[in-house]
Amino acid sequence: MHWLRARCSQGSSIRASTQSRHRESGRPVTAPKVSNRVAARPGSRRPPRLLWLACLVLIASGCAAPQLVPSAPQNRLPAGLDADQARMDDGYVLPVHRWSVAQAPPRALVLGLHGFNDYANAFAPLGRDLAELGIITYAVDQRGFGASALPGRWHGSERLSADLRILIDLLRQAYPDLPLYLAGESMGGAVILAALAEGSLAVDGVILMAPAVWSRQTMPWYQRLALDAAAHTVPWLKLTGEGIRISPSDHLEMLRALGADPLVIKATRVDALWGITDLMDRASLATLEPGMPILLLYGEQDHIIPANAFCQFLSTQPATAPDLTLVLYEQGWHMLTRDLQGPRVRADIAAWIATPAEPLPSGETTFVTGARIAQLCDRATAP
Repeated sequence: MHWLRARCSQGSSIRASTQSRHRESGRPVTAPKVSNRVAARPGSRRPPRLLWLACLVLIASGCAAPQLVPSAPQNRLPAGLDADQARMDDGYVLPVHRWSVAQAPPRALVLGLHGFNDYANAFAPLGRDLAELGIITYAVDQRGFGASALPGRWHGSERLSADLRILIDLLRQAYPDLPLYLAGESMGGAVILAALAEGSLAVDGVILMAPAVWSRQTMPWYQRLALDAAAHTVPWLKLTGEGIRISPSDHLEMLRALGADPLVIKATRVDALWGITDLMDRASLATLEPGMPILLLYGEQDHIIPANAFCQFLSTQPATAPDLTLVLYEQGWHMLTRDLQGPRVRADIAAWIATPAEPLPSGETTFVTGARIAQLCDRATAP
């Protein structure tokens, strides 16, 4: 999501690549320059002048539509789970990463869903920590990301939710006696929320790490206009992160490693931005399911999912939710488990899986109606 914020919030100088629609980027990548400077506040009312010009050019350039990848006919092959891949009901293969436990028997099972433009390796730090505690972690490269087919292409919000339900069924079959938890970072959290909005999930608990709930409702009007115009005129256009002035984490060494990782997408198609925004719209409408233990994590330094969007999401939830554990990290950024204080976050997750009702070791638990949330939301909406 930081690609969209950089493009629309501050009119930064992001390069556009008009490569062929059928050719996906395979050129060598270099580590991006990382800055801790914060982008213009998303509530700003005055759009950059260059954005007006861009919108006029896009509107005049012709008519098109977001080019989503259609799913193949279902039931072509039965869904299945192997050591390094999961096959969906339309034959599409999701690469699988697994962090196994040394001790036997395992205590629990976690399924991790990564964020936008990332892939399953995002769960490596958490997976390693949980494995030491007897918890198995699975993570997949979701459709269009990592080593899956057609990286960079958007396959649709419904398809991502359907894949999640299939993965739950496959893991339930493979580990019928283990409690199963979902863990979603950013876009992964949005996939979980969108699926919950459609109906209950057969899991024992949900962990939402900085969930992507930055819906169109909480975006400035000119961002919505620019995105819609681009998605319906030049959906194939690719935007890079060059010139970006916001950072998803304070862990600079980790960010440089991501910049050098060829499986992390560096140039984002406009229709993929349009697709993730559609997913965030769906996620923002979800109501946290009563009776489902949920661990909701957010960082006060998060510049990717703005605080006004997170606060809007919280405002739609019940004021008293006995099954919700809400943690607000004062020094937390967007990549909570990989930030410099990531060990604290990972310890909280492990403790919550073991005993959800007990206090967490970080001591940063709060409430939807708590004073810290009120202060965060007041700052987010201040003129």
